[in-house]
Amino acid sequence: MKLLQSALLLGLSLLAFAGSANPDTSPKSMVKANPDSTVDKINILAHGFPLKPVPFTDAQGNSHDFAQYRGKIVLINMWATWCPPCVRELPALQRFGKKFDPSKFAFLPISIDQGGKQQVVPFLSSLGMPEFDSFYDPEMALDAIFPLDTIPATFILDGNGTLIAFVRSFVDWDDPKAETLINTFIEKEQQRQTEAHAEVKSS
Repeated sequence: MKLLQSALLLGLSLLAFAGSANPDTSPKSMVKANPDSTVDKINILAHGFPLKPVPFTDAQGNSHDFAQYRGKIVLINMWATWCPPCVRELPALQRFGKKFDPSKFAFLPISIDQGGKQQVVPFLSSLGMPEFDSFYDPEMALDAIFPLDTIPATFILDGNGTLIAFVRSFVDWDDPKAETLINTFIEKEQQRQTEAHAEVKSS
């Protein structure tokens, strides 16, 4: 598993580096550079990274996987109650997830707390965030596709369920640059879907 994680991290780093070498083709190039912005830590991949289906659960215990969100840009935030920078992100993430059309965007905060819902729900209530709708992966099954040795970690998928961007550190999601970046991804996804539908009609 450690070897697999190392290979994945190396692959993501190389893909991100390749994307930064050609900024004109990257959505990140459309966001004005600001070295003080934590949004600049988000790595845009030059080529998408396919992911295999791995289940996680919602608060009712229902099983989910990322294939259920095909057609949308998906922002996955891996967090835990014992992680101070994760907790620091939560209020801004809650606001951020409400800024986009739910038919085009999905926000999936996934807790890796071993205590699952029984641990997380009281914690969120103590923060004054009882309505924060977290998902759960207490067994860290998602460690099979995401390196989870460092959190908070955020992974962004396109409408095909392909990994297109990631960041493994705190991000200020109230920064307007974050909204601009996601809107750029959404616009590209909508364009891709339009072109795909046009190809089907013409065939």
